[in-house]
Amino acid sequence: MTSSSSSVSKISVLGFGLMGAQIAQVFSQAGYQVKGYDVSDTQLRSGMELIRKGKYGLENSVAKGRMSKEEADSVLSRISVESSLEHACQGSGLILEAAFEELKTKQEIFRKVIQISSDDAILGSNTSTLSISKISEPFSTEIRSRFVGLHFFNPPQIMKLVEIVRTQDTDKWTVLKLKEVCLSIKKTAIVVSDTPGFVANRIGISVFAEASSLLEKGVANVRDIDLAMRLGYGYPMGPFELGDLVGLDSRLLNMQALYAETNDERFKPPAVLEKLVQEGYLGDPKLKKASKGGYYEYYGLKRPSEET
Repeated sequence: MTSSSSSVSKISVLGFGLMGAQIAQVFSQAGYQVKGYDVSDTQLRSGMELIRKGKYGLENSVAKGRMSKEEADSVLSRISVESSLEHACQGSGLILEAAFEELKTKQEIFRKVIQISSDDAILGSNTSTLSISKISEPFSTEIRSRFVGLHFFNPPQIMKLVEIVRTQDTDKWTVLKLKEVCLSIKKTAIVVSDTPGFVANRIGISVFAEASSLLEKGVANVRDIDLAMRLGYGYPMGPFELGDLVGLDSRLLNMQALYAETNDERFKPPAVLEKLVQEGYLGDPKLKKASKGGYYEYYGLKRPSEET
């Protein structure tokens, strides 16, 4: 197999925030031509800066000897950014939406994309909790046959898993082609049916919810709960440190969406999570510049990963 899938060589990433920019980097490193789109020129510049200088960015990879400067320059040369949706989607075989986690926003993006993209382009959403069936519901059967969830995990440069989320209308060819694409970017793909939270987040958020309940009851502090999962179950990161990594604002949105989809009390956002986000504690401040911190800054504790 070549560095890119045989019939998908150009990728569009719609939404150039934290996840969108990092996903663009992953595809470019695998040899794909990538166009990033956002309505905000500031966000486009910020996304490119993240690719260059972020914790998992190209300059850090060069400094650690993981790639040469020439290779990093080549990766950058394959990424372009657009504030025109039409230009961003032109010629792309895979159009991946990574926008704000809100149903109507995503539907509106795809409504526009369908009018300007190729008739055989695969349409994917990186949503972590919203129903793929609901996102694609307004569109024709033909459109829904090439509509799919393609859920990366943060940080996508490091995390090996991608969930391919199929609906009842998703064509088998679409799934097979995306499995090829995932293999070409050195990811392990699992295929899951469209259900709220899919597989990994459904389980992961359940763990976070139980950990939050133990915290609120005073059973243990955030560090000791995280250590229990790291040392007792072999987790690379406990639920609170992971929450700080992915962003507490993102975690809150995910739980709100999952709770709305399921009406399951397990997924009701914990009061302490809502409090932290309201007070500006949005996650690890090394990763989110506008954040006061995450659980560990709020409680004045040291992250277990900082000691290993």
